Amino acid sequence: MSRLPLIQPEAANGQAAELLTAVQKALGVTPNMTKAMANSPAVLKAYLEFSGALAAGVLSAAVRERIALLVAQQNECDYCLSAHTYIGTKLAGLSPEEAEAARGGRADEPKAEAVLAFAATVLRTRGDIEDTDVKEARQAGLSDEEIAEVVGHVALNVFTNYFNKSAGTEIDWPVVRH
Repeated sequence: MSRLPLIQPEAANGQAAELLTAVQKALGVTPNMTKAMANSPAVLKAYLEFSGALAAGVLSAAVRERIALLVAQQNECDYCLSAHTYIGTKLAGLSPEEAEAARGGRADEPKAEAVLAFAATVLRTRGDIEDTDVKEARQAGLSDEEIAEVVGHVALNVFTNYFNKSAGTEIDWPVVRH
């Protein structure tokens, strides 16, 4: 059971109602995570704006989902593992095998593998990377824009992992466990 109440769209008021309506319109569903975030419209708005901005970046949906799966696995967030396994395999074009590999930081595509290696380093070091880490990412074909976005996606996913674990958000996706 969630530690925070799940704000139902039809019961929401003010900015929370507007944001939840936008989520429903964009996704066709209102995930429990966004209902829990609606306890603070500022938190929900921050998540939606950060996520939306990064979705408009240069990293493909498949790569973004791979990062999300890696981070969720490392942070042992079953809500996010469940959500991103579904999104990755049903919407972003990953096979179940690719989603499973991403959880362990692996990919068959060299560039995706480089993204995951860099993301794992950012996560493991809590952002305290070395110059050699950036040099290796560049040598593997990542642009500075991609490097910056990888850091952004790691941060976004750490936020959602911590939020869902703290809130005890009930999983409303096909369940995947770490």
